[in-house]
Amino acid sequence: MKRNAKKLVALAAALALFATACSSSGSTPTDPAEGGDDGTTETAATGETLAAVKAADVVKCGTRDALPGFAKLEDNGDRSGFDVDFCRVIAAAVLGDAEKVEFVDLETPERFTALQTKKVDVLVRNTTYTATRDGLEQATFVTPNFYDGQGMAVPGNSSATSLEDIANDATICVASGTTTEGNVADKSDELGKNWNVKAFDEADLAVADFEAGNCEGWSADKSQLVSLGSDLDPVPTIFEDTFSREPLAPAVLDGDSEWAQVVNWAVNVTIYAEELDVTQANIESLKDSDDANIQKLFGKTTDDDGNEIEFAPALGLPSDFAYQVISQVGNYNDIYERNLTPLGLERAGSLNDLAVNGEGGVHYAIPLK
Repeated sequence: MKRNAKKLVALAAALALFATACSSSGSTPTDPAEGGDDGTTETAATGETLAAVKAADVVKCGTRDALPGFAKLEDNGDRSGFDVDFCRVIAAAVLGDAEKVEFVDLETPERFTALQTKKVDVLVRNTTYTATRDGLEQATFVTPNFYDGQGMAVPGNSSATSLEDIANDATICVASGTTTEGNVADKSDELGKNWNVKAFDEADLAVADFEAGNCEGWSADKSQLVSLGSDLDPVPTIFEDTFSREPLAPAVLDGDSEWAQVVNWAVNVTIYAEELDVTQANIESLKDSDDANIQKLFGKTTDDDGNEIEFAPALGLPSDFAYQVISQVGNYNDIYERNLTPLGLERAGSLNDLAVNGEGGVHYAIPLK
């Protein structure tokens, strides 16, 4: 992603000052544009976030409100989507109630500021895990929950069928503050093109300009091209070309390893349960299963004498956290099928398939042991 140079320098300087002058739980002055109302950003001390979430009895989850399939605020006030459900996964794991979520809608440029200033406890908002963000944005990313890639769309009536067919002086609409802008510029250089990258503060503004005919191409993560493009008339043509890797992952504030661990395991058990064929529909019927791995989802295990005891892996989570997640929200496939399959984002054979299926998927769970 290409960022404003002054912004990077200011933030890097603030972080350097923080590292030499403050403890892990302190705060450091920075550019007010980068911080909260008082112009500060913070890291979190280990255990601080989990304690705060339990005290508040709610998870403040940074997301969005207008991306069908991922995060959408419905007309009746309900929330739906893949990211929305992973916010609920975290609440179910930590608080035992998937509905104990305060959804905080964030514009793209304010995602990391909201995390840095503790406006949110966790960011689950179509955010790509990158080295720069890990290093400069005070963000700790956990297990990616969706593997995406950037693509290109052209109007449905366009004669172009590949990236090479797009004119050298074409205008390409993108959302700013994302990895998209830089990826398009890099691809333009690679192809020897001279595309004009037209950036907008939000994805819906880029889509509107594309729909108005002001851009020959529109580039974004393929999932967004499918999601937002489905409402256009004519529906845009999305090229098969994928020209970047975009692993989307929840992120928490640097410094609090316990909270990062909690969020990571909440995500992980959705994949693990799927590997065990434990679903939201059948989990209640498996309470008496003889499978030791399944019993651990219920927070149970056995001692050396075969006696049932509580499964306590000391993760900062209740022993039955996995059961709460699966029974209230579902395993990974439940969440995917409910939200993304209706958009036409087929999972079988994609990167988002289970690795154990042997069809190119990369999702691989860490077992509960």
